[in-house]
Amino acid sequence: MCKKSRCSWAGDLPIYIEYHDKEWGRPVHDDNRLFEMLILEGMQAGLSWITVLKKRKVFREAFDNFDPKKVALYDEAKIQELLANAGIIRNRLKVAAAVTNAKTFLEVQKKHGSFDKFIWAYVDHTPIRNHWEKMEQIPASTALSDQISKDLKKLGFKFVGSTIVYAFMQAIGMVNDHVTNCFIYQEMNG
Repeated sequence: MCKKSRCSWAGDLPIYIEYHDKEWGRPVHDDNRLFEMLILEGMQAGLSWITVLKKRKVFREAFDNFDPKKVALYDEAKIQELLANAGIIRNRLKVAAAVTNAKTFLEVQKKHGSFDKFIWAYVDHTPIRNHWEKMEQIPASTALSDQISKDLKKLGFKFVGSTIVYAFMQAIGMVNDHVTNCFIYQEMNG
């Protein structure tokens, strides 16, 4: 059997391979999934993505399946409950930011009809297709992620620095950063 060529970061861990093959870089337009990825990318700050991926199932249970309407209603008691949950990343600032971000997310939905319409407008609703040959060529942030980060912060979002925003853009397929020899790159650009 021929081994598929993948982006090197996918490594050989099944959880990483599945995420790479089925999610990363594929366009997401469902508001709840967009909210989930925005929160998880913020949770990753200072940590590795594998840490977040391994905890994602528990995160989904703890955060009401990332329903922004429910998360926006979390009070101090719920935050304390989350901080006691060893299955998630227990950082008070990040957990509190998830609640703030849920409220702001709902405001954006109300104003724009959906978060999807708002966020994808930055790329004219069409993924940016890069053509990187090596992982080392892929930037950690771009002028566009700088702008989106600045705009999100102005709206009141937390944990949305440019690097986090660029990782979010990659995760939800706003930008396709699969390397050119990756089978997903071929599939999405074929």
